[in-house]
Amino acid sequence: MFTTRPEIRGTFGVVASTHWIASSVGMSVLEKGGNAFDAAAAVGFALQVVEPHLCGPAGEVPIIFHSVETGRVEVLAGQGPAPAAATIEAFKALGLDAVPGSGLLAAVTPGSFGAWLTLVRDHGRLRLADVLEPAIGYAEHGHPVLPGVSRALAELKETFETEWKTSAPIWLPGGEAPAPQSLFRNPTLAATWKRILDEAGEGSREQQLDRALAAWYEGFVAEAIDRFCRAEPLMDSSGRRHRGLLTGQDMAGWRPTYEAPTTFDYHGWTVCKTQPWGQGPVLLQALSLLKGFDLTAMDPNGADFAHVVLEAAKLAFADREAYYGDPDFVDVPIETLLSEAYAVERRKLIGARASDEIRPGILPGFEDQVARALGMVKPADGTAGGLGIGEPTMAHLKPTLKPGDTVHLDVIDRWGNMVSATPSGGWPQSSPTIPELGFALNTRAQMFWLEPGLPSSLAPGKRPRTTLTPTLALHEGRPALICGTPGGDQQDQWQLALLLRRIHHGLGLQEAIDLPLFHTVHFPSSFYPRQALPGVSVIEESAGEAVIADLKARGHDLQVAPAWSAGRLTAAERRADGLLSAAATPRLMQAYAVGR
Repeated sequence: MFTTRPEIRGTFGVVASTHWIASSVGMSVLEKGGNAFDAAAAVGFALQVVEPHLCGPAGEVPIIFHSVETGRVEVLAGQGPAPAAATIEAFKALGLDAVPGSGLLAAVTPGSFGAWLTLVRDHGRLRLADVLEPAIGYAEHGHPVLPGVSRALAELKETFETEWKTSAPIWLPGGEAPAPQSLFRNPTLAATWKRILDEAGEGSREQQLDRALAAWYEGFVAEAIDRFCRAEPLMDSSGRRHRGLLTGQDMAGWRPTYEAPTTFDYHGWTVCKTQPWGQGPVLLQALSLLKGFDLTAMDPNGADFAHVVLEAAKLAFADREAYYGDPDFVDVPIETLLSEAYAVERRKLIGARASDEIRPGILPGFEDQVARALGMVKPADGTAGGLGIGEPTMAHLKPTLKPGDTVHLDVIDRWGNMVSATPSGGWPQSSPTIPELGFALNTRAQMFWLEPGLPSSLAPGKRPRTTLTPTLALHEGRPALICGTPGGDQQDQWQLALLLRRIHHGLGLQEAIDLPLFHTVHFPSSFYPRQALPGVSVIEESAGEAVIADLKARGHDLQVAPAWSAGRLTAAERRADGLLSAAATPRLMQAYAVGR
């Protein structure tokens, strides 16, 4: 099968990410003697510089990894919680019935910095400077501006000049958005990171990293964030100006935590995801439903395959709306949702025709909760951000030309350590930039509901139900494959297609990534204004006229997207004999896999 790129193979190490510079940074760290944990952190920081419209220093990141030393697969939850002042009552008192999709009110505690430093401290080999200096170099000396960055900033020029005036000096150098492929610098961000290194001081690796964490969460970074949120009210997508709720005390009281993954066994593979504070288990629920179908007999680019996968996704995502939330706050019956008995009954709902109903399962004791969740379904009225490609956000009262999105990275080293992470948030097009730090806050609180009694209702200290969802899969008990993609609610749908094509049809990673992709937007979006498009699915036109016509004949309300437009999948794999491979999508012409 023709592929757009070679599948990268080697034995020393592989890195795949959504930007070629970041992938090369990761490989350089492996060459210096670092392991996958060091390399992943270096990639994560580099992505904050070269894809600033897709992730930032004050964003969030779930990390799933396998450590050869511990022998365990774990999740490092770099998703910060809602501030102490973020109550439903507080938002209602402001006259709001939804958390704005942009501005200061939507900020939760930044989790990304803490997660990367915790990962390096506990599992890495190198010192903080070794993983942070490549990103500092690109921020200080410049990097080529992606066309997407240029478009996003140009669209917000008026907002930066009239509403978010602290953003203009950094993102509009010389008064204009940087041109595509021009050299762009963020010396303010570089200075922030340099000060972190200075405050980390001397001493052991672990002592340095702990002091850097303190500088961020209890020191000058937290103090600057606190001041900015308390200062003048700033415009958000509600059409009004508000101050932020995030405080230095919120930051000081939080650190990332390790937890066991949620897992599901499927045809000799064990697929590992986050717990249901993230949407990750929807992929496992879809696999549970698909276990009853002979996917191996189906064409991996055929209508039969797409139909059954889309219908399984609709059912799994309906359960996400009804049941998923931070398990520290709500009872999520995940064992029942992944049980064979439950799948047997749910599987009966997948027929020959496409469904346009949102149909969560109704478990005993959850009847009222399910009814309330269905009551929140809002059909789209045209204000939502497109057909679900990317992560739509709002800035001021209008969407950006290129919606906010996410990045992804996968790293495997020569020892067999594996790291898969999906950083996001802190987009300059979604929140005003903190002038002395050089970055914006996240807007992840928009994923909370302001309706009580839902699993993802807002509460202080609660994690939002994030869409960020990296994957690690074991084959016959051996850690084997990692993958992920940007794309909001679509992340687990595009990964599902990749995994199924790998498991059932034996396709290589690059082959599986290059095949046409599809997804459904049947359920409520996780992003403001939280609208649904019941019955609607999206497919790349490269699937072919026959497949598209067949799916429409089965009742799918099908929107045809341009070829090479869906997702930015990357993946890496380690065989039992130690051979490594990696692949990255050609979509958007940014992602790259490297290795040797």
